[in-house]
Amino acid sequence: MSSNFIYSNRDHKFILKEWLNTEKILNFDAFKDNYEMDDIDMILDEGLKVAKEVVAPTNIDGDKIGAKFEDGKVTTPPSFHKLYQFMQENGYGNSQFDPDEEGKLPTLLHIALEEFFNAANPAFHPYIGLAKGASNLIELFGTEEDKKRFLPKMYSGEWSGTMCLTEPCCGSDVGEITTKAFATEDPRVYKIKGTKCFITAGDHDLTENIIHLLLAKCEGAAPGTKGISLFIVPKIWVNEDGSLGEPNDVTTVAIEHKMGIKGSATAMLSFGDEGTCRGILLGNPPDENGKAEGMAQMFVMMNGARQGTGLTAMAIAQAAYNYALQYAKERVQGKSISNPKGPRVRIIEHEDIRRMLLFQKSIIEASRAMIMKNSYYIDLSRYSNDPEERKMAQRRIEVNNPLIKAYPSDMVWQTTAEAIQVHGGYGFTEEYPVAQCARDSKILSIWEGTNFIQSLDLVGRKWRLDNGKIFAEWFKEVAESIESNKDLEGFAREYEIMSKAVGAYREIQGFIAANFAKNIKIVPLYSTRVLHATAMLWGGSLLLEQAAVALQKIQELGENHFDYPFYQGKVQTARFYIRNIVPEIFKIAEIIKDCDTSAVDILEEGL
Repeated sequence: MSSNFIYSNRDHKFILKEWLNTEKILNFDAFKDNYEMDDIDMILDEGLKVAKEVVAPTNIDGDKIGAKFEDGKVTTPPSFHKLYQFMQENGYGNSQFDPDEEGKLPTLLHIALEEFFNAANPAFHPYIGLAKGASNLIELFGTEEDKKRFLPKMYSGEWSGTMCLTEPCCGSDVGEITTKAFATEDPRVYKIKGTKCFITAGDHDLTENIIHLLLAKCEGAAPGTKGISLFIVPKIWVNEDGSLGEPNDVTTVAIEHKMGIKGSATAMLSFGDEGTCRGILLGNPPDENGKAEGMAQMFVMMNGARQGTGLTAMAIAQAAYNYALQYAKERVQGKSISNPKGPRVRIIEHEDIRRMLLFQKSIIEASRAMIMKNSYYIDLSRYSNDPEERKMAQRRIEVNNPLIKAYPSDMVWQTTAEAIQVHGGYGFTEEYPVAQCARDSKILSIWEGTNFIQSLDLVGRKWRLDNGKIFAEWFKEVAESIESNKDLEGFAREYEIMSKAVGAYREIQGFIAANFAKNIKIVPLYSTRVLHATAMLWGGSLLLEQAAVALQKIQELGENHFDYPFYQGKVQTARFYIRNIVPEIFKIAEIIKDCDTSAVDILEEGL
């Protein structure tokens, strides 16, 4: 992933102009005076040009120079500074997070651009992306004073932001945090004391200030997550008039030495070593029972970060696939199995190489379909004039969130492994970019709540929300989408598989519902596989929808049209995913019904 960055926006144009009803989004009051359908190509083309010409060249510096911690200061590569300034000045930076920004893009288009930038340099985007979540929390839960104090310079890009959850003593088990908040004479200002680790973009030299959104417990708070409050803790104190004050007793202890995304500084931060660190409480203090509001507030930022994590995973997977595809088209080795005495051929002519490539392509396009469909729902939930439509969209997002975080970030490791395999021995060398793709991608299944946590959220929470109605509505929509393509020409076998998958998924749900009370351990034992089955069912249904659009287009254009290969590729990609990936749901259903518990029955000493 260097200055030879390879990427395309053809699938994005298909999604936005032919599959999803983007015109409906652009006709909402928030966008109708600024954008129309004819603008989509220009926006995507310009964004991809920025990714190729401006963002991608900084990726080598991010990997080779990386973020450095010397003499108590964190520095980023010089090229990151120029890039950060460019993004802010050209409308690709923090101003997109300002709800009042003129010309703000709908989520559908913004997410497409974010994909390009993440693919070009996944280590850089957190410096911008985390400010999105931090400023959103202040926008939602801060007082008018807080907004005037912090948001103007966060939206301008002069200040950045972070989310500070993890501590050395606890990662996903957030309820066990030990960071404390002590009341002062000002009821909204607290003294902060504690240590946070694995803080992405926790310290750097790109902005003059960093606004940390930090979880801590006030005195008398209830145990666990119920007692957690959320605080605005600037690296440098911000005076009431918005000007910078004194350093706020926030110390960087170290940054992590990571296997990938080395340009992104992952910091350990100490708050209050000198007893002078101050934080501003967001929302209300804990009530008489010690119950606080912090976790509910932070989940807003966490859900956004989870969506971004899945997007980054898919973007890296696409980049790795693109490199593998180009290599396969150029590398000459071996002879065709059907013509062993003939000339040597490019490896893309070998059957197993084509299988590996289509394996990658189908999973990537299923993941993109999920992410973009969820982005469509986000726009509906925010901008629709119909309250019922906003409610419906939000209910879909509830189910989608764990899927679009976990499935792409689990699968990127597998698809990138196949991209390396296509390169043969060269893929294992750092001379070829797929090695970096692998190193950069592995963190994504761990970030923002491990994927096991996402699977528990799906099975333990999302299945049961509103007495099961939210998931039932989601599942009904998927089943109806599949049924609507029952008569799709040439897809009888694919429809049969998808219909069978719907039945197998119902069996999974039924078995777990009937048996978890007898042995609650079956939920965590099988939840990851249930999440994968859920994502594969949804992904298959979305690719089937896309195949229907592509088939119609093929009938209109004919085989001699220059765009025929793209649409034929969409059809074959959907076919491959449904016939090669979706059947894993059947296996998962059989394994769950068999209910093997050997993983929990084996003695620890036997492992």
